[in-house]
Amino acid sequence: MIKQSVIENVLEAALSTGGDFSEVFIEDKFVNECALQSGKIEQSISGRDFGIGIRIFSGLQSIYTYTNDFSEEGLLAAAKRAALAINGGATGTIQPLKKEIITPIHNIIILPNSVEHARKATVMRQANDIARNYDERISQVKVRYLDEEQHVLIANSEGKFVEDTRIHSRLVIQATASEGKEMQTGFYGPGAHAGFEFIENLNLEHYAGEAARIAVTMLHADECPSGKFPVIIDNEFGGVIFHEACGHGLEATAVAKNNSVFANRLGEKVAPDIVTYIDDGTLPNEWGSLNIDDEGEKTRKNILIENGILKGYMIDKFNARRMNAEPTGSSRRQSYRFNPTSRMTNTYIAPGTSTPDEIITSTEYGIYAKYMGGGQVNPSTGDYNFAVMEAYIVKDGKIDRPVRGATLIGNGAKTLQLVDRVGNNLAHGAGMCGSISGSLPVNVGQPMIRVSEMTVGGTKGE
Repeated sequence: MIKQSVIENVLEAALSTGGDFSEVFIEDKFVNECALQSGKIEQSISGRDFGIGIRIFSGLQSIYTYTNDFSEEGLLAAAKRAALAINGGATGTIQPLKKEIITPIHNIIILPNSVEHARKATVMRQANDIARNYDERISQVKVRYLDEEQHVLIANSEGKFVEDTRIHSRLVIQATASEGKEMQTGFYGPGAHAGFEFIENLNLEHYAGEAARIAVTMLHADECPSGKFPVIIDNEFGGVIFHEACGHGLEATAVAKNNSVFANRLGEKVAPDIVTYIDDGTLPNEWGSLNIDDEGEKTRKNILIENGILKGYMIDKFNARRMNAEPTGSSRRQSYRFNPTSRMTNTYIAPGTSTPDEIITSTEYGIYAKYMGGGQVNPSTGDYNFAVMEAYIVKDGKIDRPVRGATLIGNGAKTLQLVDRVGNNLAHGAGMCGSISGSLPVNVGQPMIRVSEMTVGGTKGE
């Protein structure tokens, strides 16, 4: 991308006013995105984004800047401008850059950029046809295709010099069912850290069919009752609650500033024995996985909660200074335009011993949340409010009628304490997570779990 000698000069210039650490993040990203609606390609966008981020530390002060000027003169000017914000001190030293060789853990077979547009459009139309033909009440189908090829080079004053290539592919299917004045929507968006082979091998009958089935099922579902009930949350996208309400509270972004209910609680009991919570960026080809994080550290399996005991946090390099801790390979950013910080990768509740059938049959009355929707969380408190895309009443140990309009309301740390069953059917769901370092691909995951009591918002009394 850029000569090593130029990078060394930039790192040195960044420390010219007294910084003790400098870093260069170089990104070259290719993006392809297509949108299909009413059976026609409505939008097709291809683009390339190239830029350089420069970061400087001086104790607990951090300065970040970025530029699209990749000439040596432009980079040196940007580094020197950023360095002027440093208050001064003993100037750091530059260690000789030594290239680190990475063994990729994500097998990429077909580079998306090598695939012609018509081949991608064929898959989109197949998904559209499956969803539309599911039921005559399907009135609209939207299919969105996305692929990204991101090349990064990360170098710092400690001698790190490492490169990586990340490939992401995703297909998002949204189906709308209508009858009279009623209208409901179903959604499914599988994605992977993989090439076009992932898209071509998708079971479209399942994904497109599920999007349509959800919409049709919810079309004439009864209104959900409100109150406090046991709630069974299914696997895959069910993990979004704990991602938002607990996962963000375990990131050093919040913990280092004591803006988390989990701060200063290592070794404490924060959940029942049956709960183990993990963030693992090494899962092969999973949507949230990486070979290295955006500071050049190898990703790893971080056990955050083990058998109910708080064991660790997700920590980036800068917040490691605040916490007197070591980085955990958890630093991420959307692009060179963002200062990196601690973020999740693939975060999930580890599988337990209960079968889904055992969890359901042992529930006399409650709510079964099959697919979660969107929601809101206060990251400093863990208070949340989440919509349920597809829900059912559970009665006498059986899944009964579907209900719509359900919302789950509570506090992440408290909800974690009330998990009384953990299933054995772990599954991951692809999504996007927004925070101060931008929007990132992440997996949320869990097996089916049961929470002994949750506040359920609805519009019908029971």
